Amino acid sequence: MIRLRRSQAVAGLTTGRITAFSDGVFSIAITLLVLNLHVPTVPGKLLDQLRTQWPSLSSYLLSFVIVGIYWVAHHNMFHYIKRSDRPFLWINILLLMCVAFIPFPAGLLGQYSGQRISLITYASSLILTNLMLSLLWWYATSNHRLVDQDIDPHFVRTVNRRNMTAPVVYLVSIGLSFLSPLASLIVFFLFPLYYIIPSHIDLHLTPTSRTKEEPKEHEDSTGEDSSITGGEGEEDIS
Repeated sequence: MIRLRRSQAVAGLTTGRITAFSDGVFSIAITLLVLNLHVPTVPGKLLDQLRTQWPSLSSYLLSFVIVGIYWVAHHNMFHYIKRSDRPFLWINILLLMCVAFIPFPAGLLGQYSGQRISLITYASSLILTNLMLSLLWWYATSNHRLVDQDIDPHFVRTVNRRNMTAPVVYLVSIGLSFLSPLASLIVFFLFPLYYIIPSHIDLHLTPTSRTKEEPKEHEDSTGEDSSITGGEGEEDIS
């Protein structure tokens, strides 16, 4: 039997290893995208072969930016997510599974950009990835489960809306693929601007400001953190 102080039992897991592992998966996924590009093998027709690879190059650029957008969103979320628990770990793993899968539909899009099935596969993978990202934020902020109690509710709702915008747009792109594959491709290339151009939430500051952090820093420096001083009980876990 393991005996924990009550303050330790309710504090939750830390997020350091989550962000480190996640960064590793993001970096590998974004690197694998380049494997869809191939060096021409016939020197005499080098220019012609390079021209034939422009769809793969376009898919690489698009997917690199999209994975970058997911990383930025994940990074920003963990500015507010202060702790973790077991369900949250698995939601994050499911998100990383979706991110690591992106190079495959990106390869399909580059090789068969005019075919509906490649467009649908690409859009579906992005829809699933966005849903996992939205679930991660919803789970962490629901009832202030893994965030500070004083986080701005309006900010939480705004992030939820922005996260759920992408699945709707990519569903529209699937519908457009039945009418015009080109129109669907245009949506793929234009929509990322929605997340790249800074919005008001990128400059948002929650009430967890320096006025809240400075007393904590003082406590840490003097060793007077209330979480490790008197009034603690003990809790047994098995």
